[in-house]
Amino acid sequence: MAHVGVPRGTARKRRSVALLATGVLTIPVLAGCTSDSEGPTPVAVPQDIAPAARDRVAEGSTLTWAIDAVPATLNAFQADADGATARITGALLPSLFPMDAKGEPKRNPDYLESAKVIEQEPKQVVLYKLNQQAVWSDGREIGAPDFVAQWRALSGKDSAFWTARNAGYERIEKIERGKDDLQVRVTFSKPYADWRSLFSPLYPKEVTGSPGTFNDGARTTLKNTAGPFRLRGVDKKKGTVVLDRNPRWWGNEAKLESLVFRAVKAGDRAAALTDGTVDVADIEPATANRIALAARERAGNAGAPAHGPGAGITPAAALRSWALAHGSDEEAAETARAARKKNQEAVAVYAAEQKALRGFDVRKSLEPAYTQLALNGESGPLSDDRVRRAIARTLDRQELADSVLKPLGLSAEPPGSHLALAGQPAYKDSSGALGEQDTKEARALLADAGWTPGGAVRRTEDTKAGSQAEKEKAGDGKKAEKAEKNADKAEETEEKAGKAEETEEKAGKAEKDEKAEGKAGKDEAADKAGKDDAASREEGSYIVGDDKPGDRAAAGDAEIAAQDRTPGGAAGAYAPAGTAAPAPGSVKNRVGKAGKPLTLRFVLPSGPGSQSLRRVGEKIVEMLDTIGIGTQITKVSDESYFKDHIASGDYDMALYSWPATAYPATDGRPIFAKPEPATDGSLLVEQNYTRVGSDHIDQLFDRAVSELDANASRELLKQADARIWAAAGSIPLYQRPQLVAVDKKLVNIGAFGFAAPRYEDIGFTARQAAGSPANRKK
Repeated sequence: MAHVGVPRGTARKRRSVALLATGVLTIPVLAGCTSDSEGPTPVAVPQDIAPAARDRVAEGSTLTWAIDAVPATLNAFQADADGATARITGALLPSLFPMDAKGEPKRNPDYLESAKVIEQEPKQVVLYKLNQQAVWSDGREIGAPDFVAQWRALSGKDSAFWTARNAGYERIEKIERGKDDLQVRVTFSKPYADWRSLFSPLYPKEVTGSPGTFNDGARTTLKNTAGPFRLRGVDKKKGTVVLDRNPRWWGNEAKLESLVFRAVKAGDRAAALTDGTVDVADIEPATANRIALAARERAGNAGAPAHGPGAGITPAAALRSWALAHGSDEEAAETARAARKKNQEAVAVYAAEQKALRGFDVRKSLEPAYTQLALNGESGPLSDDRVRRAIARTLDRQELADSVLKPLGLSAEPPGSHLALAGQPAYKDSSGALGEQDTKEARALLADAGWTPGGAVRRTEDTKAGSQAEKEKAGDGKKAEKAEKNADKAEETEEKAGKAEETEEKAGKAEKDEKAEGKAGKDEAADKAGKDDAASREEGSYIVGDDKPGDRAAAGDAEIAAQDRTPGGAAGAYAPAGTAAPAPGSVKNRVGKAGKPLTLRFVLPSGPGSQSLRRVGEKIVEMLDTIGIGTQITKVSDESYFKDHIASGDYDMALYSWPATAYPATDGRPIFAKPEPATDGSLLVEQNYTRVGSDHIDQLFDRAVSELDANASRELLKQADARIWAAAGSIPLYQRPQLVAVDKKLVNIGAFGFAAPRYEDIGFTARQAAGSPANRKK
């Protein structure tokens, strides 16, 4: 399922620079505010991969797996590495401690006989004992020289290596050979709790041994690999990366003869599944629904499906279309016949696609990532933690999670942690540090920050037809109160008149629409879907409450005086002379300060794969409206959403996702680190795109990553998470759904959840004959 998230390659980048200013963060008292002690311990949603024993999996065949794009690099430690890089290298390179189904790192026996801390004093020492059979595809054994070369490349001491991250490697003091090259002794200069995160993936020394080979040698090729598959080739023109069995693989032989990763855009995946181009693809809910409908249709039903093109045409509309097609008006008849033919062709294509989709299952779980509402604390109203907390306490996170996950039949428990997900050992619900949803308390927080009802209206002294009390400033209070009541009544009268006029206009339009209906037998449902897609792709901005986008300037762009009203905004136009004109409806209920309403810029992606994210955004807008916060929605292209808006800080509110990790002390720190001033006057924000942080949070991370006692380290992380909740820069909303369309005959593949795939076990339950779906159109 496509969601806008932080690009996978940025998850551990060392630094990210942006210009911003920040103030001191107020952290409330946190004693006793966590809530994990109540109720049962949360468990991870199980993976859905159709598990099968290896003896049930056929030998041979080719599987084609959809990816978003051919990766720009196969070097996972470079800045432009992405999810496709991780998926492909997972089948090619050693991963010493992959995550299991519970999100914990587990030793991989294919590469390690053992790995443990053998000394803590005076310095931490880890001893790796490598599998004696483990060799690179050129026949050389995997050994200490590979560890040394990767450490030197990623330590950060040599700037000639273009690395995106060096977390953990900078703590290594030295690496030595043990009794032989199969024993690797790593000594740390400072204790490092997440030592298991290192050397995964492990590249051969031929890649990491020099800046030239590291920077360019592994971008489009990997000559030396050590996984169940080896790289046959990358074809960017065809959009494919082809792997075949590694003949030197010492573990269980791969069941598949070859594995093809094919670039397929999210919007094209339903077609790719139906024409046999791919066997496995992450999909959107709409495609998942089509597969579910196909499964329910009777195999022998040759008629048109009761959904899709033509399904929305009523009998009356069909009759009118037939009459037009056979009528005496030749021009109208020709148009109607063309429309009917087009619709019939669309119905036939859709029916054929549905028939093909019967061969697929939808396997679903929760992805190891959560979607958050990010509040940019760089400047403006959101630099005040009281405003951020007011927003957070207004949100009904359960409603938002339900709206995304319940229709898919998935667990919809909102995440209680920024640093771990339900089922992981480090998980603890610390949301109590912020407090439960409470709009009354949210309004109190806004008032404490100076944002009050009525504060958005600036009453001027030079209003020609205004209230005498307004003009004199010290006039009789009762007159002012009466004038305000009259203004309210006037506005109510005008609103009723407007509604009546709108109703009359809609009635006229409906009559015209009824006369026009039947011009052609076009599919009403498909037409509506097309309009929705066009709207979703439209870029631009609008202020929630505007009748038409762009009709007026943003509410926060200028102060709004009492007479700023159209039409006839002069005082007394709709009320007795001397009565001040009411404020616009969109401002009257807004909280404000010094005559300016509180309006925030909400940036959302506009692409066709982001409908779910936009629907969540719309619900958030409605929730904020209840406490008087206005929202200006800006829709931008998916391509520019993260780079030009999130990373650069060009937003007030945004929705994006962070992947889960087995190493929150290492991977979480740059995401929540307090921005540091740079020599040029800018701030280094690392991956803290909300620009909200504190010294205390940083200190807790530093202590956690240096604590070798696992339980003590997790306790420090839970304390850090409580303070992240209290800072209210990031509000986790829901764990992302994972929907995967899979050929029904495939096993050991689907929605993996936390766990890394075991590529050697994936395959078909029966041998695929030539021309089968796994081999068509490749």
